[in-house]
Amino acid sequence: MDWPTRYDNSYVPPVDQPYWFPELETMDPEKRLGIIMEKIQAQLSWAYAHSGMYQRKWKDAGLEPGDIKTLDDFHTVPIITKHDIREDQANYPPAGTNNCVEPSEIGRIHGSSGTTGTPTVLAIGKGDWNRIANAHARVMWGMGVRPSDTVFVAAPFSLYLGAWGALAGGERLGAQCFPFGAGSPGQTRMAVRWLKATKPTVFYGTPSFALYLAETAKNDGVDPKEFGLNLLFFSGEPGASIPGTRRVLEETYGARIVDSGSTGEMSPWMSNAGCTADTGMHLWQDIVYAEVVDPTSYAMVPYGEEGAPVYTHLDRTSQPMIRFLAGDLARWTDDECPCGRTYPLLPGGVYGRIDDMVVIRGENVYPSAVENVVRQAQGFSGEFRMIVSRERAMDELLVQAEYGTDVDSGNSSGLLELKTRLAQQLQATLGIRAEVELKAPGELERTQFKARRVIDQRNLLGT
Repeated sequence: MDWPTRYDNSYVPPVDQPYWFPELETMDPEKRLGIIMEKIQAQLSWAYAHSGMYQRKWKDAGLEPGDIKTLDDFHTVPIITKHDIREDQANYPPAGTNNCVEPSEIGRIHGSSGTTGTPTVLAIGKGDWNRIANAHARVMWGMGVRPSDTVFVAAPFSLYLGAWGALAGGERLGAQCFPFGAGSPGQTRMAVRWLKATKPTVFYGTPSFALYLAETAKNDGVDPKEFGLNLLFFSGEPGASIPGTRRVLEETYGARIVDSGSTGEMSPWMSNAGCTADTGMHLWQDIVYAEVVDPTSYAMVPYGEEGAPVYTHLDRTSQPMIRFLAGDLARWTDDECPCGRTYPLLPGGVYGRIDDMVVIRGENVYPSAVENVVRQAQGFSGEFRMIVSRERAMDELLVQAEYGTDVDSGNSSGLLELKTRLAQQLQATLGIRAEVELKAPGELERTQFKARRVIDQRNLLGT
């Protein structure tokens, strides 16, 4: 076995072939696990030889790569988190001791935004970037993207890796790529004009931005269906796997919706991604090996159960992540997929983050659950905010939701009925009472990137 994988950059499958690598994608999962185990052993050996971070962590655990002979052995390797990465980079600035390649080999430097803590440096080797492009091309092929497509990339070209990965995959696949970007003043309205003029067939961005883009188009008298998109694929936030949001996107654009994504640290981040069968997100295990574990004990959970995905690179020489706990939540299965691929599935995608969950009166409440209710409710625009507060010893949940433009704002009884109905639907779903505050159309802030849905005033007050 060659490690890391060497790709033929000129290879593209026949356009009518559903698989990039047919044998690998459809083989018996047990046989594939043998290939994965070989890659894991090679990845462990590389990291142990080149990473100070892993040397310290594994020596503390009394572990050497030669001890790992089976997947059961591998499941005992210590978990790492963003805290470990931040601590390593703080102690050994700026990029820590997990680079694993010579500085001259680093081709790209990205990083986290730092919105949930200290920003982290993501350094990617030139060879790794080529492997990322090949992996993303393969996964995008599974979504249905072909060289005849034009891919409109509408996400910020910045520290954020999503846009760059989508561009790299589209270019490697041979598609025509339009790196439009997002986030600059006036850019959303400009996107409407360019989409209408150029008629791309594939769109990449975040669900929040796609909804904002559609609203902007309608305000300018343009039906988003006029763009002629056949496929929209997303990452960055859970929306595309939330049934209510997915339905709105499908109906708004008249196109297929595919969810994808893990984290920037785990690039190739498209190793979680949907296919043409729309059964959820495949875990492309021979690209990045994924486990789903109990968030507290880190023990593997069986298929059919919910847990936190843990990811391991199989082909990274620069900053490899080995058993990285991203902090997400998902349920995995080994159900068969009509597409014929034999990878595990996340049927509901990655639908939340552990740190996004709020505990209200003893109940775990996820923004994705509230989003699904609001998006499916009649008479609402779909925009919402959750505000959590504490009155004396009691937690309170306020959901601010915009009513639709077709609702008569002067009809007080109609608005009261709308408010009452949404409150009842939220209580039936969440198991707790939620206060509802109606907002006029356009009153809530829109975003060109990831939406901020939760304001926890208990934390602001230090309670």
